[in-house]
Amino acid sequence: MGSLSGPVLRVDAAVLHANIAAVSARVAPSVLMMVVKDDGYGLGAAWAARIAVGAGVGWLGTYDIPTAILLRQEIGSGPRLFAWATSADEEIDAALRADVDLGVGTLDYLRRVIARAEALGAEARIHLKVDTGLHRNGLSAAEWDQGVAEALQAQEAGRALLVGAWSHLAEASDEEDDAAQARFLAAVARAGELGAELPYRHLTASAATWARPELRGTLVRVGAFCFGIRSADGPDLPGVAPAAELVATVVAIDGDAAVAGIGSFDGLPSTLAGRVRVGTPAGPRTLLAVEPDAVRVASWEGAAVGDEIVLFGRGASGEETPTTLAEAIGTVGEEILCRLTPRVRREDC
Repeated sequence: MGSLSGPVLRVDAAVLHANIAAVSARVAPSVLMMVVKDDGYGLGAAWAARIAVGAGVGWLGTYDIPTAILLRQEIGSGPRLFAWATSADEEIDAALRADVDLGVGTLDYLRRVIARAEALGAEARIHLKVDTGLHRNGLSAAEWDQGVAEALQAQEAGRALLVGAWSHLAEASDEEDDAAQARFLAAVARAGELGAELPYRHLTASAATWARPELRGTLVRVGAFCFGIRSADGPDLPGVAPAAELVATVVAIDGDAAVAGIGSFDGLPSTLAGRVRVGTPAGPRTLLAVEPDAVRVASWEGAAVGDEIVLFGRGASGEETPTTLAEAIGTVGEEILCRLTPRVRREDC
C-alpha cells in the first residue's frame, strides 16, 4: 500500500451501515436511538450521523446540546435529536430553535427549559429522567409527581410536550438492573395516572439493550456497539465489527524493530507496549514500545520503510480490535478511539 503522511484513522461507512442494521434487527420492535457522543466515539459525529440517517435511523442521541446543533445542521430537519446534559440557558434556546428533544433530570432544569420556551414562544419536547438508584441526576420518587405536573401544566399552555421518560442502568448486576427497571416502570405508570402519555420510554444503553431484551423500552440508546466496540470482557456481537482501523507507516528499521510514525502524542496509550500485537504485511507482530512520536514493532523479513502497520482494526492483518487493546490495559474500547488526537487524520475508506 502507498505511504501515508502521518497516522490515519480509516473509517468505513459500509461497516458502520452493516453494524446499524445488525443492531436494529437485534433490538426490534424497540426503536434504535444511535448515540454519537464524544464526536461519534472518535470517528466523527457528523460522518456517523449521515451514515445513520442513510441507514434509516430516526433518532440520534448526543450528550450535549452543541453537538446536537451541529448534527441538526448536518442532517436537516427529519431525524429526532436527543441531548441529555443539563445546559445553560443560551444552549437551551439553541436547542429549542433546532427542534432538539431534551433530557431533563432535575426540577430546576425543567423549570428553566419551560421558562426559555415561554420566552421564545416555543414548545419544548421533554423527556423526564427517573432516578432509578444510580443517582446520575433524575427526579426522585418524591419529586416525580411535581415534575410531571409542571410539565403537563406547560403542555396545556403550549410551551412543552412531555413525550418521554428515561434513565440509566448501573449494569453492575442483573438484580440491580431489575430493581431499576421496577422503579422506572412505576414512575411511568404514575405519570400515566397523572395524565401523561409517554410514547418514548428508554432505559437501556448498549450492553443491557443487547443482552436483556426484557429491559428495553420503546426506544433504546446504543452507541458503542454501533461503532463495533463491544463491552470490556463481554461477548462478541454477531454481525457487528469495528468501523475503523488505525494505520501508520514504517519510517525506519532499527535492528530488530520496525519504527512507525505514531506515538503517545497521537493518543496511543504507552501502557500497550509489550501487551498486544499489531498487524503488519507479514502478519501479527508484538508492539515493543510506544514512544512520544513513534512505536516500535518486532520486525519481519523484508520489512522496509513505507510499509504499513495496523494498530487496531478488524484483524485482517493480525491486529487487535479497539476492545481487545483496551482489555489488555484494563480500560474500555471507547477510550482507545476517543483519546486519539487531531494529529491523527480521519479518512473515509
